[in-house]
Amino acid sequence: MSRLGDYAQLMRLHRPIGILLLLWPVLWALWIAGAGQPSLLALLVFTAGVVLMRSAGCVINDYADRDFDPQVERTRDRPIAAGRVSPRAALVLFAVLALCAFALVLLMNRLTILLSFVGAALAASYPFMKRWTYLPQFYLGAAFGWGVPMAFAAQTGGVPADAWILFGATLCWAVAYDTAYAMVDREDDIRIGVKSTAILFGRADRPMIALFHALTIALLAWAGARAGLGLTYYAGLLMAVVLAGWQQWLLRTRDRDGCLRAFLNNSRFGAVILAGLVLNYLF
Repeated sequence: MSRLGDYAQLMRLHRPIGILLLLWPVLWALWIAGAGQPSLLALLVFTAGVVLMRSAGCVINDYADRDFDPQVERTRDRPIAAGRVSPRAALVLFAVLALCAFALVLLMNRLTILLSFVGAALAASYPFMKRWTYLPQFYLGAAFGWGVPMAFAAQTGGVPADAWILFGATLCWAVAYDTAYAMVDREDDIRIGVKSTAILFGRADRPMIALFHALTIALLAWAGARAGLGLTYYAGLLMAVVLAGWQQWLLRTRDRDGCLRAFLNNSRFGAVILAGLVLNYLF
């Protein structure tokens, strides 16, 4: 594989699921904050920013896990773990991506710029949480959800209560889908000493994923009620409930393939909510 290909793999550009999981809540926020007419500049800046920051997050994650990844079946062929990219080169790439994202944020207002420093700190520190706590999925939720108050700030100049309700929904959703993802590596993580909610929850993993999906839907319904959204939006939430039920079926045997499929299905979960939201404002 070429050096550029190794860098692309390090940024997970071949696996866009992370971009989508980060993007959907930002788009929810922009549509609600803009009452169905989000700023074109904000849309472009946040979409590009999501791609850059997710890529940067993957790079710093692999740098942090460079001693763990060779010991895990799913991650042993990652560029740093396999020796195709040096840790120093990874840090340089992370810095370049983060600086590019910050350059985009400078096109937004002062509050959005200030909030971006918190987002950058969350993204950079998240990969190290799995060493110290069994709750890194909650920290990931905060990192992935921070784009929500930033989107409200960019669109409205403030961060109202609605932004924090959507932030809470995004955090709960991340706990649900990333617990399913952590179930894929649970046995390897226990062996090498990495912590996760999948280990913490144990045999209660499926009920806890269902609980956090339910909390996500409840918070999104609350946000919709506050924004005066109609039946089309709630139809999207109903479709998301059906998808959450399908994920429970995929998780029933807790095998690696089923857990991974359940995790990937969350892209559709986020998409149907956005579709209901967009159609609500159109009609």
